[in-house]
Amino acid sequence: MPRFANYSPEGVIPAVLLPFKADYSIDVDAFSKHLLDVASVEGVTALTLNAHSTEVSSCSFDEQRRVLELSLEVLGDRLPIVNGIYADGSFEAQRIARMATQMGASGLLVFPPSVFRNGQRPEMAVEHFRRIAEVTDLPLVLFQYPLASGQGYPLATLLKIVEAVPSLRAIKDGCASPEQHERHIRTLQELPRPVNVLSTHSAWLFSSLVMGCNGLLSGSGSVIADLQARLYRAIKADDLVSARALNTRIRATSTVFYAEPRTDMHNRMKEALVLMGKLQCAAVRPPLVKLPGDEIQRIKQALIQAGLLAPDGRARRAA
Repeated sequence: MPRFANYSPEGVIPAVLLPFKADYSIDVDAFSKHLLDVASVEGVTALTLNAHSTEVSSCSFDEQRRVLELSLEVLGDRLPIVNGIYADGSFEAQRIARMATQMGASGLLVFPPSVFRNGQRPEMAVEHFRRIAEVTDLPLVLFQYPLASGQGYPLATLLKIVEAVPSLRAIKDGCASPEQHERHIRTLQELPRPVNVLSTHSAWLFSSLVMGCNGLLSGSGSVIADLQARLYRAIKADDLVSARALNTRIRATSTVFYAEPRTDMHNRMKEALVLMGKLQCAAVRPPLVKLPGDEIQRIKQALIQAGLLAPDGRARRAA
């Protein structure tokens, strides 16, 4: 049974990182500390794992199960956990969905199959979600990619999935188009059975949230969950003065985290946590590699600018 019955994906949902040791094995102690650190932030409503942020593409099925198991052990009933379904085929997606449901996840984040890069028909997308919903009653979060990638779903397809799969409760919107993003918000959140739009436009989060998203789901929340939660509260309260000030600090980090190549975004976040004294080792699994020194220095300067490091670059002491 899920730890949080009737869970609704909304609010501030950081996607956590997965620390590795120098030999690329999972660092259980560091992961546990990271989970507790992010979960302790006021305003965080859930955590996401077995996603891009935890380098899911380099984790086996058994490792994904272990990551979820560890998270449930550490967090208990503190927060809901949204487990990623990262699979190219619908049968493998079902296997992951069954596992996550049985273990106690509260929601599932469904990545688009990579085969859709070559094009898709609406029936394919509907079938993928229908198959997953057959084996779980957990709320589903659809990961919306940019349409240009081939893996994004046109709005007409999204609406067909919503109609066919009542357990679809939210989308993690990474469409990369402000116009399309606003259309998603205005359409999906106003349906008779509303579907929450969670922004993952971390490079322009302020603008995205002002449009009316019912939350955000972001890997940078592994580093700046407090800033994101405060920004979300300020925008919900129509306090744009505070929101603009917070956005200035967030922008300092987003410009380095989401620089090209974006494949390194979570690599950079690990290095940020090392600089902040929250992680000892920033190891990433191949094909990712250690960042060069000059890029780590840019991350350091961004953290100073954001007020996350002291002006001399030292980690700030916890209050």
